[in-house]
Order: sequence, then C-alpha cells, then structure tokens
Amino acid sequence: MTWIESGLKVASDFVWGPVMLALMLGVGIYLTVGLKAMPWRKIPRAFRELWIGKRPEGQGEITPFQALMTALSATIGTGNIAGVATAIVLGGPGAVFWMWMTALVGVATKYGEAVLAVRYREVDTLGNYVGGPMYYIRNGMGNRWRWLGWLFAVFGTIAAFGIGNMVQANSVSHAVGESFGMPAWITGFVIAAAAAGVVLGGIRRIGEVAAALVPFMAIAYVLGALTVITLNITEVPGALDLIVDSAFTGHAATGGFMGAGVWAAVQFGVSRGVFSNEAGLGSAPIAHAAARTDSPVRQGMIGMLGTFIDTLVVCTMTALVIIISGTWTGGDTGAALSATAFDAGLPGIGSYIVTFGLIVFAFTTILGWSYYGERCAEYVFGVRAIWPYRWLWIAAIPLGAWVKLDVVWRFADVMNGLMAVPNLIALAALSPIIFRITREYFG
Repeated sequence: MTWIESGLKVASDFVWGPVMLALMLGVGIYLTVGLKAMPWRKIPRAFRELWIGKRPEGQGEITPFQALMTALSATIGTGNIAGVATAIVLGGPGAVFWMWMTALVGVATKYGEAVLAVRYREVDTLGNYVGGPMYYIRNGMGNRWRWLGWLFAVFGTIAAFGIGNMVQANSVSHAVGESFGMPAWITGFVIAAAAAGVVLGGIRRIGEVAAALVPFMAIAYVLGALTVITLNITEVPGALDLIVDSAFTGHAATGGFMGAGVWAAVQFGVSRGVFSNEAGLGSAPIAHAAARTDSPVRQGMIGMLGTFIDTLVVCTMTALVIIISGTWTGGDTGAALSATAFDAGLPGIGSYIVTFGLIVFAFTTILGWSYYGERCAEYVFGVRAIWPYRWLWIAAIPLGAWVKLDVVWRFADVMNGLMAVPNLIALAALSPIIFRITREYFG
C-alpha cells in the first residue's frame, strides 16, 4: 500500500503542480482580457439577473437561481473552512492574496463555462437537459475531439466519489465525532439516509434543497465571521496589510508557524483557491446546463457569481477570522484551526459555528457532486447508468465516513485535476464563441 500512496502523491503533485496552476491562471487571464473585464464590470448586473432568475424564461429543469445554488452547494464546503486554514499554515497570510487573484480571473473562467454549457447543451432520451464540458467539447469542437469529452466524463465519474462523496462524509463524521462523540458508522448511515431522500429525486429535488440550505448556511456562517471581525475591527487594517505584504515578501517563522516564502504563498494560495471555487475544473457548468433560460450570457453572468461568493466573500471571511485571532501561528491546521480561531473570537459558540457549517456544507457538496458524477456517468454509459449510479453513490457515503481515506483522497485529487485539462483546452478553443455571443448580447 505504501508504494501506491507514494505513487499517487507523486501523480497528485505533478497534476496540481506549476504547469496546471499556470494553465488555469493563463486561461482565466486570457478570457478576462478577451472579454474586456466584462465579468468584473457586470457583477452588480449579475446580482440583478440572479434575482430575475428566480422567475425564469426559457427551457430547462431548474431555475437559474437553483442552478447557481447547486453549483455553490458543490463548491462551498471544506475548501472554505479547512482549505483556507491549510493555505495560511502552508503559505503564510500571503496565500490569501493569491487566492483573491485566482478568484478574480476565475470569475471570467466560470462565466465562459456557463455560457458554453447553455450554448451546447442537449436533451437526453429521458427529456433531461444535459450539458457541461463533455458536450461543449463534442458539439463545439467537433466529433474528432469527442474523445477529449469522453476523458473528461471518465475523470469526473471517478473523481466525484472521492472529492464529492467519501472525503466529505469522512469530514462530517470526524467533526461530529470530535464535537458530539458520535460513532462514525452512525454518522455515515444518517448522512446516507438524508442524501438518499434528495439524490433519488434527481436535479429538481437537488436544486430545491440547495436553494434552501446553501443561502441559509452561507449567510449564517458569514454573519458569524462578521461578528468576530466587528468585535476586532481595529485589527482588520493590520490583517489586510499582512496579507498583501506577505504575498510579495513571504513570512518568517513565528510561534508554531514554520515560515513560508513567496513561492509557497503563490502555490498554496492558487491551488487552494482553485480547490475552493472550482473555476476551470468543469464541474459547475454541468449544473448551469440544466437552468431554465433562453440566454447563455445571462446564465453565464449568474454562473460567475459562484466564484465571487465562494472565494471573495466566504473564504475571505474565514481568512480574516484566522489572521486577526492570531491562532494561525499556534500549530493547528485545517478545520481545527478555523474552529480555534472562531472560538477565540466567540468563546463557547465559535467552534460550533465551524462544526455546523462544515456539516451542512459537506452535505450539500455530496448533493451537488452526485449530480455532476451522474451526468458524467450518463455521458459514458448512457441513461441506463443513472439509477445504478445513484444507489452506488448512496452506498459509498457510510463507507467514506468509516474508512481511512488517504489513498481515496489522493486518487480523487489526481482525477479531479485531470478533469481540468480537457475543460481548459475547450475554453481556449471555443473562446471566440464566448467573445462573439457576449458582444452580440451587450450590443
């Protein structure tokens, strides 16, 4: 088993190494420039479109608002709580700055993904609207590239069970066990039963539950963070200055913090930023393809809000709480660091905010990724794979809650990274389409 773990670690480090991160940032910068920074300029209009999107016009299965919430359900999760903390521990406070930079170019990437998802979506034999990278590769780039779409779907089918299922269930069982002493196997079966009630209902039920849970939990979590920040408002300017300064100078060893150079800040900031908002990964457009809309551009604007909300709002709140609390030099990491930071700001209840947030966010991630994996499996095996995939998905949850996941996590991490390659190639190849229909829409 050791040689398997070692091999997967090498593969993961390569897949998520400098080449991949440069490719993701490069495509994001290219789209931002080609769109003349439209995604930045149209953020206020995008929020207006989101509100209008609750009363949709056009064909599809869920409202544009539900599509965004489904996409957010899969992204707001452990990356916002544990991922931010890990980035700060490994890369120093400067990593937060590079997370912001990743998000700024990721807004354009998410916009392009959602535009192409609606532009090239199809209706399957069951009458479902389906789309995503595999479809815009085949329908946009032509049949000679359909193998690339097939590869994306294979990677997505496998990766979903890791990052979107077993890893999330394991995170919840660990958090519940630490806070309430609940055995992992009980937690696993409870999550599986709750997920079954949603997943078996398909995208419509997933969209409805996501539209209820995601805004509630995100607002509750952000309000908790804002309370801590407000109580320590005089520390905020210094925290922001530390973030920016460390991004370009690194940070020396302090307390339990081992120190980190500029490259570490860039590497962990970019990688954790991508892990958090999934811009360029190709997962979110699968949800946006199901939206009831007649305009790829309108759905694209709604889609790009996912990166804005996920990283520039939720991740920033977590980062500020961790930095102003000073707990990031104490030796903790991951969700434990976030819990310690919140508890320092709100003694007695802060850690419960993190625990409850982690539980709800991880659960909604399981729901969102179930749909992503299902659509990828449908593309590879046909509609006959839908129901077996759903039952297999539910069965994997208690297993993930109970077993040690080092190998599963590494393997899923590799598959997750490989998903991005076909998607980024397609975004670059189909960028003239994105630019053209955007110009036509805005006149």
